[in-house]
Amino acid sequence: MRIVIAGGHGQIALRLERLLSAGGHEAVGIIRRPEHAEDLRAAGAEPVVLDLESASVDEVAEALRGADAAVFAAGAGPGSSVERKDTVDRAAAVLFADAAERAGVRRYVVVSSMGADAGHPGGEVFDAYLRAKGEADDAVRSREALDWTILRPGMLTDDAGKGLVRLEARTGRGPIPRDDVAAVLAELVETPATAGLTLELISGSTPVSVAVKAVAGE
Repeated sequence: MRIVIAGGHGQIALRLERLLSAGGHEAVGIIRRPEHAEDLRAAGAEPVVLDLESASVDEVAEALRGADAAVFAAGAGPGSSVERKDTVDRAAAVLFADAAERAGVRRYVVVSSMGADAGHPGGEVFDAYLRAKGEADDAVRSREALDWTILRPGMLTDDAGKGLVRLEARTGRGPIPRDDVAAVLAELVETPATAGLTLELISGSTPVSVAVKAVAGE
């Protein structure tokens, strides 16, 4: 499969690219900074330099053309402003979905956040982040032309992944290593029967492949 990942230099994305490449897939990472290209190549991915905050739908669709799946893993990141929560976490996700539709890429997996909700109250930057992610998720879920799956991990850690997770519509809060988030994403991309599901993810006791098969009804 050819899988195009928005936010290709992110911590989860780089882990995902390594897994996909090791699994024989063609991973493509969209990045904003040319100096990050070498890191993607080291992860086994093909870098494409494109700024999702300024690119047109046609430009992004061109990067997606011929792909079997799209993964939105971009984010403004900690320390960013309320404005960038909107332009990256919301608007770029919608743009990427628009481009996937235009390019005819049906499989669309989103890395969201636990607690994402367009109606989330509060005036802090993190509140704006949860609203932006919620609005993006709602926009993706409204599209009949996409076979979407939305993944909402709990608190991300840099602990070594154990490959044991809890993946359900509602898990309650908890931590999850980025390694395990990437492993779940790699399985989800290859499991189209999870289309139409919004899933929460935390560490648990079920092997990743078993957990994904269970939510897919397999």
